[in-house]
Amino acid sequence: MKTFFACLFLFLTVSFAAAQGDPPPSPQNHPAQIQVTHINSAYAVAPGGLSGTLTSGQAADVLLSGIDFDRTGGGLLFNHPRGLASDGTRLILSDGSNNRILIWNSLPTGNQPPDLVLGQPDFDSNAPGTGLNQLNWVGQVSVADDILVAADTNNARLLIWTSFPTRSGQPADRVINGIQWTWGVWIDGTRLVATATGSKAIHVWNTLPTRDDQPADFTISGGGIGTPRTITSDGTHLIVGDHNAFGDQSGDYFWSEFPTGADDLYDFFMSDPNDPHFSWMQGDFLPDGGLMMLGRSLSLWGDFPTDADDRPDLVIDGYRFRGGDGNAAIFAGGRVYVLMYNGNSIVGYNALPTSANQQPDFAVGSPDIHTNTLDTHHFITNPVPATDGAHLFVISDFDRRLYVYRALPNQSGAYPDLVYDLPFAPWDSDLHEGTLVLGGGTTLAVWKTLPLDGELPDTLYAGGIGSVRFQEIRGVAWDGVRLYVADARANRVYGWDGLPMPDAEPSVTLPVERPARLSSNTVRLAITQTDAQTILVYGDLAAPPAAVGGMSRLNRPYDVLLTGDDGLMVADTNNNRVLIWHSVDAASASAPADVMLGGNQPPQIGRDTLYWAGGLAFDGSYLWVGEFKFSHRLLRFSIG
Repeated sequence: MKTFFACLFLFLTVSFAAAQGDPPPSPQNHPAQIQVTHINSAYAVAPGGLSGTLTSGQAADVLLSGIDFDRTGGGLLFNHPRGLASDGTRLILSDGSNNRILIWNSLPTGNQPPDLVLGQPDFDSNAPGTGLNQLNWVGQVSVADDILVAADTNNARLLIWTSFPTRSGQPADRVINGIQWTWGVWIDGTRLVATATGSKAIHVWNTLPTRDDQPADFTISGGGIGTPRTITSDGTHLIVGDHNAFGDQSGDYFWSEFPTGADDLYDFFMSDPNDPHFSWMQGDFLPDGGLMMLGRSLSLWGDFPTDADDRPDLVIDGYRFRGGDGNAAIFAGGRVYVLMYNGNSIVGYNALPTSANQQPDFAVGSPDIHTNTLDTHHFITNPVPATDGAHLFVISDFDRRLYVYRALPNQSGAYPDLVYDLPFAPWDSDLHEGTLVLGGGTTLAVWKTLPLDGELPDTLYAGGIGSVRFQEIRGVAWDGVRLYVADARANRVYGWDGLPMPDAEPSVTLPVERPARLSSNTVRLAITQTDAQTILVYGDLAAPPAAVGGMSRLNRPYDVLLTGDDGLMVADTNNNRVLIWHSVDAASASAPADVMLGGNQPPQIGRDTLYWAGGLAFDGSYLWVGEFKFSHRLLRFSIG
């Protein structure tokens, strides 16, 4: 019998897709509802029961949450596009996670395919590279006077085509290296501006560089500049977005006059006027001197804002723009093109919008303005896997979903069999002997029978258990004996004996600074401390834990697994690797890992390279690795 707590009512909606290639029905937006969508999926099933070991440097053999290795799905299937530009005739799109730039030689008015691709030899490939004809997670693009410039973010460089490209795969003519994690770029045919997100700087060239690696004429930094991102300018004014201004604010720096020297700091800083908690804004200047900026909504000013409190004259908020890390809006050919990083498309207006509820007229990269191809192709943002060797469960905090594979896929691009839309954002999960536990925010969900046919959770702990009030659940572990919950905001890891009743008090409370994902095998408890860049491993809970890592060895680890009798796996996220020790004692004694997967710098989306490894699951035959934030792949490594 289902159990319900804290007046949280569950509803089950079951729907079907006709075939794997068909989009699943759109979920209804009911905050307290769990919706289950059945997908008529079909895929080869992995055999399991393999023998052997994982070896350093080995390649992954299956890719989920994507098409396949070095495969895009074609010119009209984007993967988190990050930049948009036009010279009034052509449209240029940077397709970030596909490591390519797409070019339409005439401005599209619908879902028409691009004419050229840069960074790749064709529209089907997406492998990263360092050649002048290659890209690695390309950022903003800009064009003026037939000159094209791209921020090649993970290659820490700018690529410049001094005449507009005329063929696919055409290499850049000039390169400016050493721009740390360059994100934004702007040119007007003479001047060049680029952001160095990794070094908290904005570089300005007064004239277009005439040689490779030509240094900037001046650099603006300080004054609260954190991680500067995209650039908006008309040559007279300058606007630079920042995700971490003054340490913890998102918004934009506004220059009323274009800066002329390193000490020429911005006039004011403005957060998104429609949602100050959203990311920065980016947009375009209009022919009549107005300004258009995309943030949570699309905002229009008749004139350049005079200060941080200058509200837009019109806000288009009747349509859900999905900007995020790739928000962009440009005015070209009398039309407005809006880039949707989290919507995986461009939506367009045939003229400048004039009402708040005005819907876009067309889409590019999607069959219509409402279809998100990330959803229809089951690209999972921040995938975190769990497996028992027979089934695969994948959670996403961003998507607020649980993806269920009834069997272990043995082919890339396989769709899940079920998708659960959840009323909370799950951050961690654990699976043990037929019981699945998810946790995130202030909610825990427990299935005592695996959800293979749309079953609802048997128990929801909404808000807390006993006198413990959840604040920010970042880790869960269930080993058949004890349920552990890591609360990052409370700085505590709680343990309850068995699966507790709603009024049960914890039998164990461990003070841990900002605990994150957990792993337990009844003998040991491992706790990830992402912020402290350490893994804590307890044997006796009454004794001090062993520590693995530290700032000199790990870089923001996001997950940990205890394996076998004595093994340890760590997702060393910002080092783009998975570290595997056969002995916890060796790991805590700072011994080198026995096996390392990935370890590449910079991050890359290859078969044997990783991009921010974030989530782990291992069943003895297959290791599943979910990549975090800027890649979204779910990779399988097989022992052998």
